[in-house]
Amino acid sequence: MEKFTTLTSTVLPLKRSNVDTDQIIPAHFLKRVTKTGFDDALFYRWRQDPEFVLNQPEYEGAKVLVAGSDFGIGSSREHAVWALLDYGFRVVISPKFADIFRGNAGKMGLLAAQVEEADVERIWQIVEADPAAPVTVNLEARTVSVADFTASFQIDDYTRWRLIEGHDDITL
Repeated sequence: MEKFTTLTSTVLPLKRSNVDTDQIIPAHFLKRVTKTGFDDALFYRWRQDPEFVLNQPEYEGAKVLVAGSDFGIGSSREHAVWALLDYGFRVVISPKFADIFRGNAGKMGLLAAQVEEADVERIWQIVEADPAAPVTVNLEARTVSVADFTASFQIDDYTRWRLIEGHDDITL
């Protein structure tokens, strides 16, 4: 697993709450026998809509996804994290994550940064005004900064340590 300390990237604003694992990756993609190559399955049903945010060229290459509350709810599905990572995301920011999703994310190298709902709204506002605005996520300081705005995020000490050191279950 790759070490993570800071990341500067553009943001994909996913202005949806209650995003469950079947929306992140539909069940029929779970039959694949590999742990990679799920980028085409990420938000598969939503991507059929040309207006869906992931289809917008101004957000192409974003490594930070900022979503509404209750991200990753539903069934335990490691594939959801694999799909996000395969697409290129390294960070998901949300006011609230499903516990099992947050646990899977930390084990696989995806930072699930929990911030206040007002912080998500502010980040969305900044990014919608300027889609090229870079966001910096600093895991050591537990902060997210974009434009003149900085928010603190929550992450447990053990998961933070694992991500900073690049430890997955095998290296431990």
